[in-house]
Amino acid sequence: MAQMLPAMTMLDAASAIMPKQPICVEAPASGITVLSRQPVRPDGPPSVIGDLTLSVSDLPMLSCHYIQKGLFFPAPDVPMASLVSLLVSTLSRALAIFPALAGRLVTLPDDRVVIRCNDAGVEFYHAVAPALSLDDFLVPNADVPTKLTKDLFPMDRTVSYDGHRRPLTSFQLTVLGDGAVFIGVVANHAVVDGTSFWHFYNTWAGLCRGASPKLPDFRRNFFGESTAVLRFPGGVGPAVTFDPDAPVRERIFHFSGDAIRELKAMANRRSPSAGQDAEVYGKMAHDPKNPQLVRGEISSFQSLCAQIWISTTRARKRLAADATTTLRLAVNCRHRLRPAVSAAYFGNAIQSAPTTATVAELASNDLRWAASKLNASLAAYGDDAIRGVAAAWQAAPRCFPLGNPDGAVVTMGSSNRFPMYEGNDFGWGRPLAVRSGRANKFDGKMSAFPGRAGDGSVDIEVCLAPDTMAALLRDEEFMQYVSCPSHLL
Repeated sequence: MAQMLPAMTMLDAASAIMPKQPICVEAPASGITVLSRQPVRPDGPPSVIGDLTLSVSDLPMLSCHYIQKGLFFPAPDVPMASLVSLLVSTLSRALAIFPALAGRLVTLPDDRVVIRCNDAGVEFYHAVAPALSLDDFLVPNADVPTKLTKDLFPMDRTVSYDGHRRPLTSFQLTVLGDGAVFIGVVANHAVVDGTSFWHFYNTWAGLCRGASPKLPDFRRNFFGESTAVLRFPGGVGPAVTFDPDAPVRERIFHFSGDAIRELKAMANRRSPSAGQDAEVYGKMAHDPKNPQLVRGEISSFQSLCAQIWISTTRARKRLAADATTTLRLAVNCRHRLRPAVSAAYFGNAIQSAPTTATVAELASNDLRWAASKLNASLAAYGDDAIRGVAAAWQAAPRCFPLGNPDGAVVTMGSSNRFPMYEGNDFGWGRPLAVRSGRANKFDGKMSAFPGRAGDGSVDIEVCLAPDTMAALLRDEEFMQYVSCPSHLL
């Protein structure tokens, strides 16, 4: 177990921490009650960063909900008052490293939207759920209890444009009846992507246990020279581009390292036929005139996503055979640009890479075929493609059309490479599980999390229409790869 710094040694940031504000409300149906709300500002002198202009990758996110992600932890071995003091004081120090998260959005006279690093502050909530335990949230082989998880986060379903008047980040510590705790973070999606989100979370946890932080890069060098703007007449912000109240079921599927390695082996296997088909495929795979088949090795995650795409499409019984289905993956552009952008770049440096096929094509071909399509799409998503998408957006700026309007889209967000378990020990033990709130969820929205064991396993948070989820759970081909993680047995 990492050594947690004594809480009293962290109180030198007290000047940046405002008094707690008791909240007297009736306990919600979830049984999670907020006891206090505490404003927190960055420790130290005022920020000198100034205004950070939202980029061509930030601006489209103004219509998205704030990101809501958090981690369950075992029961801390310090008094709760000391724990709250420790978290708040180190949060103040973390905000001094990431001052943009303590600012506000401002629209300038020329309609550019900037992050004003004015140390306006964030909010820290302390909540309790004495009648709930970890077992109420981490239920094996069952849907996520969203009526409970939604109250683990403040600012539920807040749209990112509202960062003009509301904090850009908020935080909630929830203490369960069995002593386990949940630390939830809500962050404006026009300010951070997943990479920057987990960079901050890692930094906060590291400060709690005395680690040295890895500094963010605030240079606006991801298309920072763009002059394109999004205009919102009268200062009326956008709404999300999907129906947040449409019914969905949410479940987390665990794929063991062995299951994923099996999928990868299948995806990379050449046709078992020793005859003409295998020879023809081999020639096509090396023919530069067939870019859909020119590829390197298909990765484990691509293999898993391809199987999910096939199985989800099969579970959508109402789709016509000639309907086009799309698999969208969030792509981190930092290392794909030339020259590359720093891995510590702060902000959104993502795009959505589509791969398409008809329903009939997915049904009549095997995993290798679907995975090859996905692999080719991602292999082609380099510097030219990224710059092309950015140029097209600058020519016609718009909010990102998140959602599933034709009922045939699978959208994979987050990443199994994000350090959700790695580096997020606050000092009393590694995280036990990742959970998210209700933000940006619709039929077909999925999020990838690394498995807790660190053995190559992956957890996929899946949101689907109720009838589609029921059909997926009956799909024996899909379910043979799903298992229960050992720490939940």
